[in-house]
Amino acid sequence: MTEITVYTIGFTQKPAERFFGLLAESGATRLVDVRSNNTSQLAGFAKRDDLRYFARALCGVDYVHLPELAPTKEILDAFKKHGGNWETYRDRFLELLDERQVERSVPKEWIDRGCLLCSEHMPDRCHRALVAEYLASRWSERVTVRHLF
Repeated sequence: MTEITVYTIGFTQKPAERFFGLLAESGATRLVDVRSNNTSQLAGFAKRDDLRYFARALCGVDYVHLPELAPTKEILDAFKKHGGNWETYRDRFLELLDERQVERSVPKEWIDRGCLLCSEHMPDRCHRALVAEYLASRWSERVTVRHLF
């Protein structure tokens, strides 16, 4: 049985040196941006164009943006801005991934040895971890998930 390894990382609460150090040491070959908005001024070094450059120059890692692996604004706002609970957010997001059939549309080679990126510091209440778990449950390959923090 083939094995897929996927890493996850969030950029908040990490200085650039720590973030790129974790990425470089991980063995990831691609940074997979799973944010819907990757150009916000609040993202600092993690804005799309800067991140693409730094990932390649500092870590030798490719960059790809896959917004189909991000929650909709409505789902995210209900959780973040309107105090929704984690279980509802999780269920709605997993339903969205199912509706989008991302296990079929996202190339496995982009995820294998890829590092899913979002803003959350820790993976325990973050959509990047949900994406990794969802794909692991749908693909026939054994999927190993490693969270970098």
